[in-house]
Amino acid sequence: MNKIPPVVLLLIATILWGGNFVIGRAVANELPPFTLAFLRWCVALIVFLPISYKVFKRDWPKIKKHWVIILVLGFTGVASFNTLVYIALHFTTSINASLMNMLTPVVIYFMSFIFLKEKLNRNQMIGTAISFIGVITIISNGSLKTLLHFTFNKGDLIVIIAVILWSIYSLLVKQYSQELPGHSTFLVSIAVGIIMLLPFYIHESLTTTMVIHWSVTSIFAILYTGILASIVAFIAWNTGVVRWGANRAGIFLNFIPVFASIFAVLFIGEKIIASQVIGGLLVVAGVYWTSRKIAGTSK
Repeated sequence: MNKIPPVVLLLIATILWGGNFVIGRAVANELPPFTLAFLRWCVALIVFLPISYKVFKRDWPKIKKHWVIILVLGFTGVASFNTLVYIALHFTTSINASLMNMLTPVVIYFMSFIFLKEKLNRNQMIGTAISFIGVITIISNGSLKTLLHFTFNKGDLIVIIAVILWSIYSLLVKQYSQELPGHSTFLVSIAVGIIMLLPFYIHESLTTTMVIHWSVTSIFAILYTGILASIVAFIAWNTGVVRWGANRAGIFLNFIPVFASIFAVLFIGEKIIASQVIGGLLVVAGVYWTSRKIAGTSK
């Protein structure tokens, strides 16, 4: 991938992640959420193990030293985030879910303030407020009646929980980036996530009333999420970040809902409504505002 321009690598990653939301929605009536999540990560482990096994053996002492952090990474980033998104996609649209995902940078700023005692500057507070208004606009469909009666779509609320967990994962990755090797950490996180998902997968298999449809679509969904959205996107994103820098690369995350919306309209017949456009623009504006530097200070 070293010959591919970093901007192309970052776009590839966001295209694949945008497709993940649409795939999850497309097979919501064919594969239960824990089944999709468990099989996705099993495929990812099978594909990624040969790629990273040599560096894993070299990095094992570092992994063992930070085993508690690895457990949390496995729970938040692998076992929980995508599973909750797949559950949410049974109740909400892929467009809504991808738009809500844009809230992640703002949540990270807020968590840094609460847990790491990092100060929030004026721009971050303003940006957080703008993004919050955007999220409320999306989950209420722009309806004042929905706001007054608190009758929000539970799928949207589940996505918010997923975003919070992903923000914890991202914050830990950032905090331990110098101590934990990327590929080996990801490999062990996948294994931990699979172990955590296993009892839920077994319980779902024994109790679900949904008839699982093993079709070309469902098998493609497992392979897509396990190989393209997990491994290819991960390698493309990390390579792009290393070559272009985290700050410049971070802006590309805003392309995820753009691609998700395009795919949702083209392939599964979803329609974009005004509240999604307005809310999405507000969330983007809020994220942009939180990342601005105040004159005379460094962020």
